[in-house]
Amino acid sequence: MKKDHLKPIKALTFGEALFDIIKGSAHLGGAPLNLAAHLAKLGAKSAVITAVGRDELGKSLLARAEAMGIDTSYVVIDKKRPTGTVTVELQAEGIPVFTINKGVAWDAITPSEKEFEAISDGEWDVFCFGTLAQRTEENRKTLERLFLEIKAKYFFYDVNLRTGNYKKEWILSSLEHTTILKLNEEEANTISCLISGISGTCKPLTSYKAFCRLVTEKYPEISVICISRGPKGAAVYHKDVYEEVETTPAEIADTVGAGDAFSAGFLYTFLSGYGVSKAASIACILGTYVASKAGAVPDYSKELMEELKAQGLKLSLIKT
Repeated sequence: MKKDHLKPIKALTFGEALFDIIKGSAHLGGAPLNLAAHLAKLGAKSAVITAVGRDELGKSLLARAEAMGIDTSYVVIDKKRPTGTVTVELQAEGIPVFTINKGVAWDAITPSEKEFEAISDGEWDVFCFGTLAQRTEENRKTLERLFLEIKAKYFFYDVNLRTGNYKKEWILSSLEHTTILKLNEEEANTISCLISGISGTCKPLTSYKAFCRLVTEKYPEISVICISRGPKGAAVYHKDVYEEVETTPAEIADTVGAGDAFSAGFLYTFLSGYGVSKAASIACILGTYVASKAGAVPDYSKELMEELKAQGLKLSLIKT
């Protein structure tokens, strides 16, 4: 059952903010920024901790983020490094292959003491983080401090693995700080092998329910696990109950940002007081919608809003 809440949901995300270059066009990107944007569109108050360069792309990123309703108070302006860019090549069915440039601003997310103080003084419903931004020591140190100082009801870890940009110890450390875990099927296989201590060739998972039990036994602070399954929908695990939720297939434009929309739909619905099954249904609707459109944060159509309304989600705060 939904619980009425008077205050908007407050969400804080940490990590990469960049421009995805898709077919020669620049699209605002980076999972933490996409997630903050979709949460803002749904009516949450979202803020992002990241870094941009003192360049034209940085100015554009800040202006566009603010226009989408994201609080940019905790964005570091880096005088030495450029704003991040990623070249995206689309394969069959819109599946993206990323070339992620290094030595960019979001590789050094180092808030000032004043910014750390403001962050730690805030009361957040959820703090969201991933794996990619942990590729530098500066960011890992910042994240460790945030874990210690942030007051949040939930810590949401979107695993979001990118080839060549993760290590076992970063993932295992992240799981120690997680209360809501989100991953896709491939990432579930990877993590299953990591926490089982299997080296070499790892067999594909035969049971997501067994995987969820394995994770929650090893990391008891994790209360919710959400596995996105593309056109097959999603699987959720909460209080020893495993459920699978179907989705309506759609023609794919590109899947960039679809996972972030999925995460936003799940978090917003769950934090609004709905159960995990309903949250997963909303997540699938939003994820599928974004996959059917170009770019990570497309406008929300009237048809989408009608579909969300039919699911029982209040639309008074949603921004199209």
